Amino acid sequence: MDRSTAPEVAGILLAAGMSRRMGQNKLFLSLDGRTVLDRAVATAFAAGLDPLLVVVGHEADRVRDALARTDAQTVFNPDHARGLNTSLRTGIAALPDGVPAAVVMLADMPLVDAAMIRTLVARWREAGAPLVVSRYGEVIAPPIVYGAALFGELRALDGEGCGKAVIKRHRGEEIAVDWPADRLTDLDVPADLERVAGGGAAR
Repeated sequence: MDRSTAPEVAGILLAAGMSRRMGQNKLFLSLDGRTVLDRAVATAFAAGLDPLLVVVGHEADRVRDALARTDAQTVFNPDHARGLNTSLRTGIAALPDGVPAAVVMLADMPLVDAAMIRTLVARWREAGAPLVVSRYGEVIAPPIVYGAALFGELRALDGEGCGKAVIKRHRGEEIAVDWPADRLTDLDVPADLERVAGGGAAR
């Protein structure tokens, strides 16, 4: 496929959580001079994802205000308190017609960089697989590329863990891209932020 004419791959950034264990909204914590939210959005755009849908829930107006000067589009998830899968379903449902694939990202994984996302998208384009997953050691986690053939299943998600169920359902069809296990770091408690900041967060 000629990349100059290839359809754009969308991004879905899940940013609706309540940050209960952090004690404050983790999206607005500072890391290397930028907020966690700013870093995640910048990573998605640097990877060439278009459009970028940011699924919001907790403190939605605050997140919208922070993104007002970017090209990101916010999508509100009224059921965000019910778990991550409701945000995944909301983001998939909001994708415009004709999007060939979407990269699902978590806002609180600061060690995921644009090069990783570009690699995942390139593997999807080359192989035409319905699913390209990130593998950190033995753990499958975002960012994950879902081809349009899976959008219907993702829109039908109900209950915690159903995103993983879609991946399991298509085991054997997916492509796995391996990353160093320490890239899996997410920000759940204050010590996580201290550890990432102390080690330097790659971008």
